[in-house]
Amino acid sequence: MLRAIVIFFIGLIPITGFSQRRTEQILINQGGYYPNAPKVAAIKGFKADKFYITTPDLSDTLFAGATSGPKSAPYSPAETWIADFSDFTLSGNYVVAVHGLGYSWPFEIGSLVHSRLAETSLKSYYFQRMSVPLQFEFAGPWSRPAGHPDTLVMVHASAAGENRPEGTIISAPKGWYDAGDYNKYVVNSGITMGTMFSAWEDFPDYYSDLDVNIPESGNGLPDILNELLWNLRWMIKMQDPHDGGVYHKLTTAGFEGRLMPAEAVKQRYVVQKSTAAALNFTAVMAQASRVFRDFEQLVPGLADSCLRAAEFAWEWAIENPDILYRQNEMNKLYDPGIVTGAYGDVNVSDEFKWAASELFITTQNETYFKAVNLFPDTGMPLPSWNQVRLLAYYSLLRHSDNLPQFASGYIEIIKIRLTRFADELIDSLEHQPYHAVMGKSRRDFVWGSNSVAANQGIALINAYHITGNRNYLDGALHNMDYLLGRNATGYSFVTGYGYRTPMHIHHRPSDADALPDPVPGLLAGGPNPGQQDGCDYPSDIPDESYVDDWCSYASNEVAINWNAPLVYLSGAIEALQFDAGYSEYVVP
Repeated sequence: MLRAIVIFFIGLIPITGFSQRRTEQILINQGGYYPNAPKVAAIKGFKADKFYITTPDLSDTLFAGATSGPKSAPYSPAETWIADFSDFTLSGNYVVAVHGLGYSWPFEIGSLVHSRLAETSLKSYYFQRMSVPLQFEFAGPWSRPAGHPDTLVMVHASAAGENRPEGTIISAPKGWYDAGDYNKYVVNSGITMGTMFSAWEDFPDYYSDLDVNIPESGNGLPDILNELLWNLRWMIKMQDPHDGGVYHKLTTAGFEGRLMPAEAVKQRYVVQKSTAAALNFTAVMAQASRVFRDFEQLVPGLADSCLRAAEFAWEWAIENPDILYRQNEMNKLYDPGIVTGAYGDVNVSDEFKWAASELFITTQNETYFKAVNLFPDTGMPLPSWNQVRLLAYYSLLRHSDNLPQFASGYIEIIKIRLTRFADELIDSLEHQPYHAVMGKSRRDFVWGSNSVAANQGIALINAYHITGNRNYLDGALHNMDYLLGRNATGYSFVTGYGYRTPMHIHHRPSDADALPDPVPGLLAGGPNPGQQDGCDYPSDIPDESYVDDWCSYASNEVAINWNAPLVYLSGAIEALQFDAGYSEYVVP
């Protein structure tokens, strides 16, 4: 009753001081906020003592608060003032208003505010499918003819062997376009599949009910597994059945032009087997084996086939531990030269840890566990395509209750180190200019920086699983706020989600079609002061080094391994909102 009275009297605050314009300087999560979760806006470049929460038409003022600031990052001269309205819990649609400045984009407070994001980010993989037409029933205006059947793929000279000499034709259809280009890379599929299988293993109840309207919806398999199966079927074909080795990628010799998939018809090759590809393949197949074991009636024999493939690839990797993919050196020896994405990982010790861990969990065979040095140092490096050690640790934690007793000591080490890492992530959060874990260091702003933000969120969610400490989950939620608009650029970095979103992503289907809007649900790479593409950027300040332009493949390309942690993060937060007290259960 008291809160209602307060809100009533705040409603009498005169609004004549509010500028009647929307401003880009008030930065919010454009997707919305949960009622009982932290709710923060950042006011950039304007000294604001107070802020107000009003209805979108500014007719009613429902909450007033004092700002804190100024705050700035050591790598940027920009200053922000933080507006914390966590105490305002009334569901509805609102704006943040500041006298003399203006008002923000509108936002929602309510439960399930990120459910559409979870659906859209997962559905994005359907739009990346190859070898099949995208029908209007499922793709809407982004429907298109099939591209890249990949039934006549040539064995490149670098991949030739006794049983498959150069020029042999093989079939390896399906799979996803890796990024803005039209090729398929086993190494990058590895972390992508591993992250999304982890989302399923951590939150099966949530993903069981997540229907995203793909052709397989309603077939008995959850849609996330249907989508993963599309890429898994391709990955299986990338293993040489004669020796267990795995081709590094399936690609054209060079990148295709700005064409729709059906128009891009250059010869495609499987290229050199590599240790990195074999180990990523091993980890994914071992994980897939235990996941699909629960759906034996729907996919009979798949779990066994995946496990055999995983063990075969592991044997090849043990016998060939240092066959690294060095594209420039390869091109000195073989024609045609290959100049598409290299994914040339030169240190595969982390891949050995991940592959061994997944095999150990799936088979309970301690030989795999003892084959690697699980803790070469005290680090907990965030996952990226060339660093997957933390995926091994996550899986061991996830299945710790079902592992042999001798592994318990190792599990405790992982818990201690992961919790310490999470503490480092959220330390001094309140002093950050955008009140996010992301951006504490300029080192966060690498190529694909938005995946850093999402993967930081996953690390914090895993720490929440261990401890039940909501501070970690709050930190993950603040990184979601960052991705959806509370950042130095003011962009919600997910296409089609929010009000100011990327419109000119480096993504061939989105560029070559006749539609004004890009394919929805894709996470743009994000600020990257490296600016390797040579485009014209508005700033070289790390957290502002982003441009929404096709030419900017360094900041505005999309990639399956960047979207995967967004799928995990959005689904996890939606799944955990009630247990964490962010929202209240509604009894029908």
